[in-house]
Amino acid sequence: MTPHVVVIGSLNIDLVTRTDRIPAPGETVSGSDLVMLPGGKGANQAVAAARLSTSRGPRVHMVGRVGDDAAGRRLVAGLRADGVDTGHVRVTRGVATGCALILVDGRGENSIVVSPGANARVKPADVDAAMPLLRGAAVVLLQLEVPLATVRHAIGACRKLGVPTMLDPAPVPRGGLPRALYKSVFLTPNQVESLYLAKMVPARGAKVSDVKGIATKLLARGAATVVLKLGARGAAVATRGGDLTVVRPYRVRVVDSTAAGDAFNGALAVALAEGKSMPEAVRFANAAGALCCTRRGAQPALPTRAEVERLMRRRR
Repeated sequence: MTPHVVVIGSLNIDLVTRTDRIPAPGETVSGSDLVMLPGGKGANQAVAAARLSTSRGPRVHMVGRVGDDAAGRRLVAGLRADGVDTGHVRVTRGVATGCALILVDGRGENSIVVSPGANARVKPADVDAAMPLLRGAAVVLLQLEVPLATVRHAIGACRKLGVPTMLDPAPVPRGGLPRALYKSVFLTPNQVESLYLAKMVPARGAKVSDVKGIATKLLARGAATVVLKLGARGAAVATRGGDLTVVRPYRVRVVDSTAAGDAFNGALAVALAEGKSMPEAVRFANAAGALCCTRRGAQPALPTRAEVERLMRRRR
């Protein structure tokens, strides 16, 4: 029986508008009509994993919180429709469901501000309540849109159980990533996040030039494996043994990069749960992330297994 995938993280309603360019501080620009879509890094990764799993593959479980409002009910219903088990998504009274404000520019690049709402109430006790799920997990996915104390507790609990965790360090905390969070088995920053973690403040549009140097810094802080998401350059995998493997990208026409990293992480988790090697798993994840960029929105853009396999066959 294939072990399941558990996602502990955020559920948000995304408010999205498109504009020619991201405004500078103090500047007002015109945007398109506002669109309301299901999102949140945790929920996105859960949906990505569920769409990419097969009938015999890993079942996906979500651990998180929503508000007692229409947005929360919509998010939970959407997860269930995609086959995600929501038995550990709690309704929190007195607070709103999380919300993300997303600007997408003419090149498909995005800028995001998150209001956490109920996500800020995800507690270590919620992790403990899901302990039976964690024991049988192939991998547990985590992000930083819920409290750091909860993420730290989850990593510690999984270490005791011998269950690998995959941390998407987004958004990067202002003071950097606490040392305990580097104990995650897989650390999966994108280019901007990796520069912040390496204490190199990036300019807008900055690209990682020294992949090995940055990966070495992050490994030295405790991660067992660093998977750098390099956008149009694919991804790089670095391990403590000194190995560095760059996995080529899949070229697509980028419309909107929102949730591409979430598609990547969900795909990587499914591939590893299915027993694929790391290079194979990253190729699968690259294809999922690339396809996500060809459509607008977060969860609406996440690809299916058939779409990913079709792209991979075409680009061999």
